Order: sequence, then C-alpha cells, then structure tokens
Amino acid sequence: MKQENKAIVCAGVAVLSWSTVASAFKIALSHLTSFELLLVASCTALLIFTFTLFLQKKWNLVRALSVKQWRRFVWMGLLNPVLYYLVLFKAYDLLPAQIAQPINYTWPIVLLVLLSLFAGQPIPKKKYIGMFLSLAGVALISFGSGSLGGESISVTGILLAVLTAFLWASYWIVTNRYNDVDGTVALFAGFLFGTFYLVIGAFVVGTSIHSPLGLLSGMYVGAFEIGIPFACFGYAIRKTSNPALINQMCYLSPFLSLFLIHAVLGEQIVFSTYIGLLLIVSGIVFNARQKQTTVSC
Repeated sequence: MKQENKAIVCAGVAVLSWSTVASAFKIALSHLTSFELLLVASCTALLIFTFTLFLQKKWNLVRALSVKQWRRFVWMGLLNPVLYYLVLFKAYDLLPAQIAQPINYTWPIVLLVLLSLFAGQPIPKKKYIGMFLSLAGVALISFGSGSLGGESISVTGILLAVLTAFLWASYWIVTNRYNDVDGTVALFAGFLFGTFYLVIGAFVVGTSIHSPLGLLSGMYVGAFEIGIPFACFGYAIRKTSNPALINQMCYLSPFLSLFLIHAVLGEQIVFSTYIGLLLIVSGIVFNARQKQTTVSC
C-alpha cells in the first residue's frame, strides 16, 4: 500500500473512532461517574501510548527528555486529560449527546479568539463570517432544541460544553507552542502525569467500579476517543502529502456520530440539531479555507 493510501486509511480509522465515542460516553456514564470514566479511560490510553512507543521504537526519545520538558508535562497533564475530560464527561452527563457533541466541536472558532487575545494574531475580516455561522449553529442547538423527551435542557451542561471548547483550544495553543517533543512522546508524558493525578484522586475521593459494562465502556472510550485515533491521526498527518484532505476528513465525524447517537442511544435527533451542526461545520470549513489557517482537528 502506498504511503498516501496508508495515511488516508489511518485518518479514516481516527474519524470512525471519534464518530462512536459520543454514544460510548453516554453508555459509560450510565454506569460510572465522570471521574470513574476518566480514570478508566486515562489508564487505557496510557497503556496504548506505551505500546505505541514500543512499536515505533521511540523510548530513546523519552529518555532524552530534559528536566525542563518533564516539568512542562507535570502541569500539561492537569490540562489534558484531567481538566478537559472531567468537564467534557460532565457535560455529556448533563446533556443529550446530540447537543454536547456539536458544541464541543466549536473549539477551532474559540482558538481564533484566543490567538487574537493572547498571541496578538488578528482575526482576518473574512473569518468573522465563519465565526458567525458556527456561533449561530451553537445558539440553534442550545436554544432551538427546547426540550428533548420532555426534559428541559441543562444550562449548566451547555456552559460546560462551551468550556470544553475553550479548554481544548488552550491545549492546542500550548502543544503547538512547545513543539520540541515528538507527538507520541508528548501524549505519553502528559497522560503519565494525568493518570498519576487521577489515581491519587481515586484514593482520596474513592471509586466504586463494579459494573463490567461500565469498565468495558470506559476502556472503549480510552481506546477509541484517545489512544487509537490520536496515534492514527498523528501518523496520517506526518505521512500525507495532502494534510488539508486529512484535516477535512474530520468533518465527517460529527455527522456520522449523529447517526450512531440515534441508532445506539435511541435519541430522536431534532431538526435544529442537524441545521446547527451544519452551520458549525460550515463555519469551521469556511475559515479553514482562508489564508494563514493552521488549525487541525
């Protein structure tokens, strides 16, 4: 298989994996708390990153990390996985998956704002069009859904979903600022400290993981939300000669996810969700086609 074809296949694996996780989140959260789900998922992802380092023969890069670089991962592990995924899982716990997932997907729009505020990168005027489209989509999904299944939509859940976009955009800025470490090594180091914090937290707050389905679904989240797609997508970006195509494949994920949310969870997808998601993705794609765009999913 040609290298370009391998890159497309790996990107496809990542997209399909991410398409399933919104449903997996809801299944896992019916058996586990947000903290318990993150504990299981983070341990699983760490094992996958460890195995990947063996396959790629990159342990020499881990040993070569400087004390300064290790100190950086001490606090980066707090941002991701601990803070980001705790907020994300709580948002999914409070919201229908069809609402939490599209709002979380707006992080590239948030990234433009953060880069403008803190990195001195002005937002090109044309990109305000994309921002408006995506924000209109968020508003439509948040307020146009009214109530689903006779239950009112949690305002706290919506705010947490919006916060995840800010957290992931912040993590993107940090990882791209400190890009002196191999991607797989950086993921391993960040999750090494993040998992350590979670294990310590488990001793403090206590856990009660008795459900086999909860444990398996948590492991699935760790494998197919974090471990496998991160590794596959990173490989695809490194090996492709057309990174724009690989990035654009990501935009299939939220639409496939809606189909699975309906098929697996039985959520009745309302019309405003389809239109809102279309607006969000259209805004992101529009901005991605403008000059000076470096955002990838």
